[in-house]
Amino acid sequence: MRGNVSEGLGGMWKSEDAGKTWKNIGLKEGRHITNIIIHPSDPNTVWAGVMGHLFGPNKERGIFKTTDGGKTWKQVLYVNEQTGCSDLVMEPGNPSVLYAGTWRLIRTPYSLESGGEGSGLWKSVDGGETWTNISSTKGLPKGIWGIVGVAVAPSNVDKIYAIIENEKGGLYMSADGGQSWNLQSGDNNIRQRAWYYTKVFVDPKNENIVYCPNVNFMKSRDGGKTFQSLRTPHGDHHDLWIDPEDGKRMIVADDGGAQVSFDEGNNWSTYMNQPTSQLYRVTTDNSFPYRVLAAQQDNSTLRIRSATYGSYITEQDWDVTAGSESGYVVADPTNPDIVYGGNYGGYLSRLDHRTGENRAVSVWPDNPMGAGADVLKYRFQWNFPIFFSPHNPKRLYAAGNALFMTENEGANWTQISPDLTTNDKAKQLSSGGPITKDNTSVEYYCTIFTATESELEKDLLWTGSDDGLVNISRDGGKTWANVTPKDAPKWIMWNAIEVDPFKKGAAYITGTRYKLDDYAPYVYKTEDYGQTWKPITSGIDPMHFTRVVRADKKRQGLLYGGTEFGMYISYDDGASWQSFQLNLPIVPITDLTIKNNDLIIATQGRALWVVDDLSMVQQLDPSIKTKSLFAYKANPAYRMPSSMGRWGMNASAPANVGSNPAKGPVLNFYAANVTDSSTGSVAILDKNKKSISRVTTESKNNPLKLKKGSNQFVWTIQYPGEKRIKTLIF
Repeated sequence: MRGNVSEGLGGMWKSEDAGKTWKNIGLKEGRHITNIIIHPSDPNTVWAGVMGHLFGPNKERGIFKTTDGGKTWKQVLYVNEQTGCSDLVMEPGNPSVLYAGTWRLIRTPYSLESGGEGSGLWKSVDGGETWTNISSTKGLPKGIWGIVGVAVAPSNVDKIYAIIENEKGGLYMSADGGQSWNLQSGDNNIRQRAWYYTKVFVDPKNENIVYCPNVNFMKSRDGGKTFQSLRTPHGDHHDLWIDPEDGKRMIVADDGGAQVSFDEGNNWSTYMNQPTSQLYRVTTDNSFPYRVLAAQQDNSTLRIRSATYGSYITEQDWDVTAGSESGYVVADPTNPDIVYGGNYGGYLSRLDHRTGENRAVSVWPDNPMGAGADVLKYRFQWNFPIFFSPHNPKRLYAAGNALFMTENEGANWTQISPDLTTNDKAKQLSSGGPITKDNTSVEYYCTIFTATESELEKDLLWTGSDDGLVNISRDGGKTWANVTPKDAPKWIMWNAIEVDPFKKGAAYITGTRYKLDDYAPYVYKTEDYGQTWKPITSGIDPMHFTRVVRADKKRQGLLYGGTEFGMYISYDDGASWQSFQLNLPIVPITDLTIKNNDLIIATQGRALWVVDDLSMVQQLDPSIKTKSLFAYKANPAYRMPSSMGRWGMNASAPANVGSNPAKGPVLNFYAANVTDSSTGSVAILDKNKKSISRVTTESKNNPLKLKKGSNQFVWTIQYPGEKRIKTLIF
């Protein structure tokens, strides 16, 4: 239940053809479905544990039951509008007996609050029709409860384990079906950061083998009295599936992905076969081919080639770079091997890839981990902005609650603005709730969340804060003005500012209020340096909150929009939008950037995607379809070796490799009147209009292929070969 968690809008889904197709079966306001339990002998009877909205109260939460395959649902356990179901289990082989944990939880833009009225442990003995709160049973802790996890030992169904967030929390065990309990372990290794973990699982054949995944993968062989950490490929473990017939066979879910074990967790498969990176901001460098830079949640930062001299883009084409999991990553404009990367707590590092030197260049050398934002001299968000000036390649900016600048690679920093936030001290307190405090700077509030300098006007600076303010300076930070859109709701988290590349004084700003349980898109444009703004969201789904808008560099008024649920495009400067999903999975878009006429897309869960060559998108016009033949202007191209890399021309692609862009100039054209018997040719001329090459539909090598509608031909950038002399020996 992180602050940037993706909430599903569909609720429950059902497939009756082994997952080939799916249909929605309700609970659409459930948002977070924690558990699904299917009756062992009646597939139409299903129980669903539902947490509900994370960022606000709602009533569709608790436990629901259907007896008609999801056509109708009955809410069988409801506690209150801020408490949902954190865990739900059935006694193996007995669908009459169920146990559930309930959890009072809410997030705000500035806090996590885990625990309070409603959290508890429950039992049903009539198939979930009625429930008894057993939280006050003998042996269980008193006081405020938070998240609760529960498990039944399949080999002894009277033995129940519950892991409870509480001042005296930990792993509790009942040997009599929940009538009385004993504290087995209060080991901090199984209860730290309770809101983030708190799960318990039992081996199907041995009631004393217990797993409590946490930062480490914790295993007990004595009924939870003591725990040992098992080595796994990645840290931060959140879920576990154990084969009910073979306890040695299991799948763990962690912040790296999923891994499989066949020997009770002693050895695991890899997570490097899953392209599921969750990326924050995305930038590019000036190398050739250019690299894409980004930070991965709970993994390293990275820089990866946008194209290679081989057949595919693989692990060998990317490096770990500066910074860490949550920050911006930017390369020196004059030296792509010098990279600056941020991380939580205001940490900023400079890495020289040539020498390997990596040094801290943080604006303020303080590690605030564990403290609330109210005690800090400067407040830096988890994802604080870092960017270079487009006019001075030595000038690097970083933003906390104020904007800072360095021109000596971070050796010294100068504050060039006052506090550009509301500085509301009531929203800067220690986060976590009444039981477990948790401060990693995710919840740090009243900070600058986006900032930029205009490419058209030197010293024109824009900032947007996570608490709703937009500020501008037209003199390099000497003076500032608040230009927040007057009609914008309060407390918008301004996420991206894009300067119009064609018009001075014009800019687009994008913000979200999903942390206030408001999923509406908020995108505004100004043409007068922020004096007035107009909303430009027509056509974007009203529940698709929008994180970023970028302007095309060649076609004025062409905009690209990234939302929580996919991509949009506008050809009229935001007056109207339409879907631009193409083959991109439905996934949260976290950032966009344009480099060499390519559109680079960072996602939260499906790694990096690129639209290679925006030429067709830029030149699209309804009149094209009225023509019998239309040739698009080609994008500049470079000669690179053809796709003959590590695996050869005809080798099948390895799993999970990235696709290279076309090797050579891409010639796009529209042909309206093509039939099976149509012939055609493409002629390549030099600047003097002298023929270089001609390719036809009858050519033996790389022939032209025609179809009705859009066509594409990739030229190899080669003159015709010399004629072979038959008698020549070589």
